[in-house]
Amino acid sequence: MPEGIITALRVQEHDTQRVNVYIDHAFALGVSLATVVRERLYVGMHLDAATCARIEATESVERAVQIALRAIESRPRSVAEIRDRLHRKGFAPETIDAAVERLHTSGLLDDAAFAHFWIENRQMCRPRGRHALADELRRKGVSAELVDSALNATLTDDETARAETLARAAMRRYASVADYQTFLRRLGGYLQRRGFSAETILPIVERLWRERGGDSDVVDRSLLAEQ
Repeated sequence: MPEGIITALRVQEHDTQRVNVYIDHAFALGVSLATVVRERLYVGMHLDAATCARIEATESVERAVQIALRAIESRPRSVAEIRDRLHRKGFAPETIDAAVERLHTSGLLDDAAFAHFWIENRQMCRPRGRHALADELRRKGVSAELVDSALNATLTDDETARAETLARAAMRRYASVADYQTFLRRLGGYLQRRGFSAETILPIVERLWRERGGDSDVVDRSLLAEQ
């Protein structure tokens, strides 16, 4: 961006949120309307090297914020997810820090709120056990403290009842299973992959097997641990 005097600020024809900046009657660069406002750009303003550098930094942060906002529009995101996305887009660390800070201050980026959203959405659409939910959130960069807090606040129902609801819905898949050990391995594995503990799973599997008229007196429970 060259030094000089701003001689024109013209809104772009195909994007009213962007402005072309002319310095000494020559096109210099396009910036967002937000950058024009933040930097208080006006015709006749003299731009020295320091001001030019600041404008470029402001515009870079604005572009990062817009990319983050488009990601957040599809669903809430964790701070780590946004940082990773901006890093992959090639933004400098200081730009990413500034963009994340702005989004956090505006309430659009909040790991605590994200954790609550994630758990509630999962329980509504794809129910999971506590262990699976905690693992998913940790992999999205949410701190262990926030994960525990969100799980304690959000999972107010009975996890055993939740697991049994899932198991009953899946029973038709195992209708042809003839022996208990195979039934335990398959249905128990199904629940285990959804984050339920063996302590929760085993009584449910045994109860559903007995409801089918099966005999579970001889049970090799180690089969579940192999999943």
